[in-house]
Amino acid sequence: MRVVAFKVLCLTMLFLVMAPLVARADISVGYEDRGIGVGADTWIRDENTGELVKPEPGAVGTDPNEYKYELQCHLGGGDFDTPCLARQLECKNGPDGEEGIPVMWLSRPRGVPGSVWAPHSGPTCLYDARPEDLLPRIAADIQREFQNLPVSAGSVTAQPSPHTLRGAETNFYAESVEQQFDITMFGQQVHVVATPVQYTWNYGDGTVFGPQPSMGGPLPQDRWGEKTRTSHAYGATGDFQVVLTTSFQGTYSVNNGPALPIPGQGQFSAPPQTISVWRSLTRNYADDCNANPQGQGCPGTAR
Repeated sequence: MRVVAFKVLCLTMLFLVMAPLVARADISVGYEDRGIGVGADTWIRDENTGELVKPEPGAVGTDPNEYKYELQCHLGGGDFDTPCLARQLECKNGPDGEEGIPVMWLSRPRGVPGSVWAPHSGPTCLYDARPEDLLPRIAADIQREFQNLPVSAGSVTAQPSPHTLRGAETNFYAESVEQQFDITMFGQQVHVVATPVQYTWNYGDGTVFGPQPSMGGPLPQDRWGEKTRTSHAYGATGDFQVVLTTSFQGTYSVNNGPALPIPGQGQFSAPPQTISVWRSLTRNYADDCNANPQGQGCPGTAR
């Protein structure tokens, strides 16, 4: 009788701890004939639409992993880790003031026979009643949101600057760094990481170089005029507007979930930089400026 009483007491404690989770009927948490199921089991990325979808048999996505989430403290079937439940993450006051469910994200290599689910990240909260429907909606809009982020293309430096000479190589280089943003989509917290991967140089005279992976680099002053991968020689004098466009590759994660790739690349341009191209003149003078500082061609005299 003591064993039966102990089992009844444990089940009572389990339902008391689980009560906040099942209070919301619209979140799909419930017992099934194979145990307890929460939301969708796995997702892959549809290569045509970019959306996260349940995979068809034999389907292969662009991400080498597949993901699923489980309730925090879930041991499988209908079993939970009772000590874990006592310190379970509280999911209150979500983006729209609603309560959520605490989950752990799992991942495994896709298409590898015998691969097992392993912890990926968490615990974290899901606040949507049907996250298996929410994630494809975010995936469908994430590229547009990415392009609208205030990503800095980086700064541009010219050597020499702000003046250079016609026919001489002017070295241009960029400085661009990885950037991170936190945005809200459909009431969910989305973390975006933007990494620069390619650069396009528009030198303002009709010449465009790129996209290509090199951002260039500085030269010591005694090497100015050397040809570099990102340098340019102007064939005419005048003022030219140099524009750098940086291509960024992005990833995003929803509610601290796994990092997923953003389809395509975001293109961001730096403010134009003016470079003035001058011409040089060479003349021979007979005066020795040491003997006659006021001689023609000496510093400080009229040319």
